[in-house]
Amino acid sequence: MSHSAYGIPISWFLTVGALLFCIGLFGMMVRRSAIGMLLSIELMLNAANINLLAFGSYLRVPTIAGQVFAIFVITLAAAEAAIGLAIIINIYRLELHIEADKITSMKF
Repeated sequence: MSHSAYGIPISWFLTVGALLFCIGLFGMMVRRSAIGMLLSIELMLNAANINLLAFGSYLRVPTIAGQVFAIFVITLAAAEAAIGLAIIINIYRLELHIEADKITSMKF
């Protein structure tokens, strides 16, 4: 089994990433609040970042592809959080709640 410079096996990183992704997926299925759903999406994106960085550091060929993809995902997550929060604030101003099941202002 290949180890990084710190001697931690890749399976540990993948286990943490899978656990975080499952927690985020569970949060998406259970939460009805738009803020909770947004936080769950962020958790799933961070789990993907952990996996990208783990695979990037365990490659035999020295490359920074994992880090570059992780920075790209972080940038997308920041944009998604800003736009999502702006949409949630506008929905709250219109309907005075942010429960995803009861939002009617975005329906046709």
